[in-house]
Order: sequence, then C-alpha cells, then structure tokens
Amino acid sequence: MLVSTTFKNSKQEKGENSGGYIIRIPFGPRDMYLTKERLWPFIQEFVDGALSHIVRMSKTIGEEIGCGHPVWPAVIHGHYASAGIAATLLSGALNLPMAFTGHFLGKDKLEGLLKQGRQSREEINMTYKIMRRIEAEELSLDASEIVIASTRQEIEEQWNLYDGFEVILARKLRARVKRGANCYGRYMPRMVIIPPGVEFGHIIHDFDIDGEEENHGPASEDPPIWSQIMRFFTNPRKPMILAVARPYPEKNITTLVKAFGECRPLRELANLTLIMGNREAISKMHNTSASVLTSVLTLIDEYDLYGQVAYPKHHKHSEVPDIYRLATRTKGAFVNVAYFEQFGVTLIEAAMNGLPVIATKNGAPVEIHQVLNNGLLVDPHDQNAIADALYKLLSEKQLWSRCRENGLKNIHQFSWPEHCKNHLSRILTLGMRSPAVGSEEERSKAPISGRKHIIVISVDSVNKENLVRIIRNAIEAAHTENTPASTGFVLSTSLTISEICSLLVSVGMHPAGFDAFICNSGSSIYYPSYSGNTPSNSKVTHVIDRNHQSHIEYRWGGEGLRKYLVKWATSVVERKGRIERQMIFEDSEHSSTYCLAFKVVNPNHLPPLKELRKLMRIQSLRCNALYNHSATRLSVTPIHASRSQAIRYLFVRWGIELPNIVVMVGESGDSDYEELLGGLHRTIILKGDFNIAANRIHTVRRYPLQDVVALDSSNIIEVQGCTTEDIKSALRQIGVPTQ
Repeated sequence: MLVSTTFKNSKQEKGENSGGYIIRIPFGPRDMYLTKERLWPFIQEFVDGALSHIVRMSKTIGEEIGCGHPVWPAVIHGHYASAGIAATLLSGALNLPMAFTGHFLGKDKLEGLLKQGRQSREEINMTYKIMRRIEAEELSLDASEIVIASTRQEIEEQWNLYDGFEVILARKLRARVKRGANCYGRYMPRMVIIPPGVEFGHIIHDFDIDGEEENHGPASEDPPIWSQIMRFFTNPRKPMILAVARPYPEKNITTLVKAFGECRPLRELANLTLIMGNREAISKMHNTSASVLTSVLTLIDEYDLYGQVAYPKHHKHSEVPDIYRLATRTKGAFVNVAYFEQFGVTLIEAAMNGLPVIATKNGAPVEIHQVLNNGLLVDPHDQNAIADALYKLLSEKQLWSRCRENGLKNIHQFSWPEHCKNHLSRILTLGMRSPAVGSEEERSKAPISGRKHIIVISVDSVNKENLVRIIRNAIEAAHTENTPASTGFVLSTSLTISEICSLLVSVGMHPAGFDAFICNSGSSIYYPSYSGNTPSNSKVTHVIDRNHQSHIEYRWGGEGLRKYLVKWATSVVERKGRIERQMIFEDSEHSSTYCLAFKVVNPNHLPPLKELRKLMRIQSLRCNALYNHSATRLSVTPIHASRSQAIRYLFVRWGIELPNIVVMVGESGDSDYEELLGGLHRTIILKGDFNIAANRIHTVRRYPLQDVVALDSSNIIEVQGCTTEDIKSALRQIGVPTQ
C-alpha cells in the first residue's frame, strides 16, 4: 500500500518507494529473449496473468481493510503501445477507467522512416510490426478516458495523425459537454499535458550563481570521467560545448561538428565534447551508427579539430551527471540540435545541473524553453545559426549567468513531485468504476461457478447442421459417469438468444444443458433459470446478466451511433450501369440494446473491416464493428464487448480459473476469430472439410495473423475432425476428464 512520506523518513518507514513495488507477470517463451516487436502475440497471455493477479490482490486487500469487499484499483495506466493494448483489455475486463501515455508514437515513427527513404512501407512493417503498433494505439485512444502527453506539439502534430483523434473535433465535443449539449454518441479522450518528471532531489549544486565552484579544494577529488574527457583537449580550461546523443542521423551531430569546425571564433573560444553512447569498434556497430561516427571522425580530421573535440568511447550511466557538471564548471553549454525532438530529457538534465542550453526549435524543446528560459533556440538545418548562438551564449557572461539562474529557478516544474502532483490531480477526476463480482449467495445458485472445467464452443466456420453435431459430440466427449457436473458448457456466438434456443430445440437439444450463452458477439450473456425446485420439473427461461450490460456500456453511442450507421448503410451500393442497389440494411430483428445488426445483401461489396473501423474512429464513434455469418451480417457492439472479453468477465464474476477454460473454434470464423486464440485458456482448433472457406472480408487485416497470435503456443491444440473421439482426444491432451 502506498503511503505519504517525506524524503527524510521514507526509507525508514516503507523503503525508498514508499510502499510501491513491481510485479513481474510471466508470459511468452521462457527460454529466449524477445524484442518488443515480437511481443505482440503474447500480450493476451500477459493480460490474463495480470488479471488473475489483480483479482487475487483485490480480494486479499479487501479482507484486510475492505470489510471483506474487494478493493479494486482506481485506474489502469498503460505506457507505450504494447502496454496500451494490455491496459485496454484489462480496463474492459475489470470495468476500470484507463489512462494512456504513448511516449513514442507509431505513426510519427512510420512517417519519419518513410521520409528517410531507406525502407519501403512493407519492410518497415516487417521490421517494426508498425501496423500492429498503430492499431494498438488506436484501440488505446478508443478506451482511454485521459491521454497524457509531454507537450502540446505531441497532441497537435502527433496524436492528430490518428483516426481516433482530431484536435478541432475534440475542442467542439469538449465545448458541447461543458454546456450540456448532446454529442450524439461521439466521445473523445481528454488530452492532458504533463511533462515527464526527473529525479534530482539528490543533486547537489556545488556552484554559486556566478559559476564559481564552491568547496573545491585539495580535499575534493575529480570524478574519473573528467580526466577521460580532458585528455582530448590541448586547453582544457576553455568552456565546454556538450552534446549527449546516440550516433543516429536524426540527432544531427555532423551539422554540429561542421558548425564548430567552420566558425574560427567559436573554435578559439570553446572545446566540443561528444558523448555518443558506448562502443568497442566502429566496424562492429550497426551500419547507420557506424556511418554517423565515421562522418564525425572524418570531419574532425578535415577541420583539424584535434585537441579541441572529445569523443570518449565509454562512460557509465552513473557518470552522466558528472559530465554535465564538468561542462558547468568550465562555464560551457549543452547543445541538442536534433532535426526533431520528441521531448528532450537531456535538456532537463542539463538545466538541473546548472548548464545553459542551445536547442532545436523543432518539437518539444520550444515548450521546455518557455518554462525554463535557460538558453537559445536554433534552426537545426542552419549551421551558421548554431555557431552564432553558441558563440553568443558563451561569450556574453551576463547572458550565460542569466540562463543558468533561470534554469535552476524553474527546474522544479519538471521534478518528480510536480509530475506526480499533476498526474494525481488528473486521475482523481476520473469516475470510479468497478467490476461486477458475484456474491456468495449468487455463486451458490449459479452452476457455472462450481465447475472445474468450462468448455466454450465458439465454432463459426460451419453451417448450423455441423454446429449442432459439434455441440453433441463435445458434450458426449466431456461428460463422465463419475463427475458429470465437473464440466460445464458455454455457447459463444453471434446469434441472438432466440436464434440459439430455436436452433437447439429444433434438433431436440435442451438449452438447459448449457451454463451460459454468450450472444450477439459478446454483447449479451444469458443464464438458464428454472421456475421450479428442480430442473426436471421446471420451465426453463433465460435471464440476461444485467451486471454485464452495465459493465460494457462505456462509451456506447446508442441512438446517435445507430442513426449514423443507418445513414452509412445507404451509401454502400452495388452499381450496374446507371442502376444503384443498396447492399446493407438495418436488421432490427437481430439487434439488441448493445448490438446493432445489419443485413448484408452481397458480401463482395462490403468495405474491408479496417476501413469501417477507420470511419467510425474519424467520427469519434467508439465501437467494435465485426462481420459474421460468412459476412452476411454486420454487428456493431460497445468497445469492451467481445466474445473474448466475455470469457474474462465470466472469470472475474464467477471465479472460473482461466487455465481451466477450453475454447473450441474452427479453422476460421467471424472477424473477431483471432481474439479467441490467445491467452491462458486452452484452445482447440477443429480442422477438416466441414469448415466453410474463410471469406475474404474476414481475412483483410492491417497486419498478419501471426503478428497477434502465437499459433505454436502449447495452449493451442489442433485436431483433424470433429467426432466425439477427435474431441475426446484433444480434451485428454489438455487435462479435461473424459469417458
């Protein structure tokens, strides 16, 4: 539990983190390291592990301080794209508010890489899985109540690239909300600017305001890194121009060296220090970094800068503050002339060490400068402007002192305490929500809560006759004489509850054989209910889970969304000569409160699903659109409503362990098919010619299936056929008892 402490007593009371700690959730392959680009197929597995931990801890804390009631988190905060999709899924599964910080956005990276011209869009996507990353960021926009940005530039120029955010529309919707006007189902996350916090409470500024070092006598010892830098210089007493940047082309280090080399007054006035990461040999570095370093060394030789430029091969992370202090001691300056800077933490680090700065005018440094006012901004493409600014700052002592003083005076605005204060003030504005957990009385009446195993039948790639055959065979395979009640069944489908009941009754099957029905593509959950004392002499009805409905209604557009979709449907037409025929019609019979259904006359004229989702996001309509019934029906549900999320809801509400859930699918299915494959539950894929061929509408994705599903996972089992023996064999492999 977090506690409020002062800096002096925090370590004695709760340790340096005041009670905060890190939990690591195992997921993915355990015998190999994966780069972040290869983590996507395992995100759902992480989500399930985190979900189990949160539920367990909430109950434990509730027993200690919550009078037996679970104590749920106040908010889930995702950082970076992969954590954003994880937070989105957790937010939906637990009905908790979500915040998101993108840090470095995929669309901005994609545009930058395309401008460099070194790789095609396909090559970039293969290397960085960039389309999966962008879709994760779009989903995070859909689900987040607030999005935290470092600067206004990040909002207006980077987030504005996304389908799900538009600056002008965001302002209009915010104005309508303030005056209580109807937004017609449109929602936009709140964008808030909170600069990153930097820890500098331990920094001791050992220079007075004139830049003279205090307490520097024979007893003090210079840090080792100082001598490693000073050995490069003929005259180490000159002011030191410091640059700290990786040797990447976008950091523009070569322009800085040219500016220094071609300005003789600047060369006579100052030295230049380039901290360009650590290296053993340039020949062993990545081609891009090696090219930059080679160019730098060539320029040093061309301008004969030996004795004036330092470029050490090694430094420790802990020595970086000492390097800043050395530049300050010589009354030097820090320089960052990147072509574009996302934020520029190095500018903050320089300021907190009393070092004035010269910074690029492109990106976040402009906003940092507005707060700190501790240097000058320059055009990174203009080497003469860079040289002039450096000479001005270093030669005018009053300007140098004023910039140093301004930086130290205002740096607290980028401190961790300031960051936390701003962050918490935003979090406290979020409305509290919590998941629906079944009470002990409810659990005793619900058969599903007492099952050891649950088999979820989600086979969409077959006709109704084969679906009934698979249901019969699965029940026959799993029901044992010794423990007939140990395994329960859930039917998960895009059908309505009336369609399900009609189908089962028409073939002589009793709907009461199931513990639950996940209907309308995950937007409704029904349970059998008996009117008498025992199932044998009772009439069975089906009761909708109202808690689930309140759980998924977040950002549901309702009537405003329906009207827009009806208008959109009229625009989808088949053209034959001069004759146009409408292809999509509203389907009121199969619609429900949280599922808007549309009939599709000709699936070949349907737009790809990614285009429909893009259209919804551009209109700020936060929903989940999917094609089902071999693309003859379009369903639109709330963003947190899906068959996959419904399974997680059953886990939270009824306490069914996810590894004890088995999901049966076909070789393809509705367009939410891929979501059913990943996670801690077991998946059985039924293969064979009884599967209907996948419709092209389903298979058009922004990214390949293997980018989001680990098909070689031990949790996924493939079986050829769908007979009782085939299913029984698969169930035995995953530990479910059979006859």
